[in-house]
Amino acid sequence: MKAHSASLLNAILLIGLSAWGYLSSETPSITALIPAIIGLLLVLCNKGVKNENKVVAHIAVLLTLLVLIGLIKPLTGALGRNDSMAVIRVVIMILSTIVALVFFVKSFIDARKKRAKEMN
Repeated sequence: MKAHSASLLNAILLIGLSAWGYLSSETPSITALIPAIIGLLLVLCNKGVKNENKVVAHIAVLLTLLVLIGLIKPLTGALGRNDSMAVIRVVIMILSTIVALVFFVKSFIDARKKRAKEMN
């Protein structure tokens, strides 16, 4: 899987799962849509990531890292409420975000190797 594909899949999961959490909540909070907003931004970055635009790729990585850090609090809240569906949603978002980060790092390493090889 390429970084742009992993990022797009992550974005779709962030949008869908956070919207599901917001809509299924008895007391919805607008903050539940933060992953969806970041997911939308990642969708907008996807073409640049696919075209290997360094700036856009780094912005996408930063957004991905921020959402990963930001999902820790919702996970602890869902665990505290014993809300198993919320835990599952947040864990899926965390796992997809980690996978996307792994593919970003791999693509950065591959790009660096490619540049080094071209210089020789």
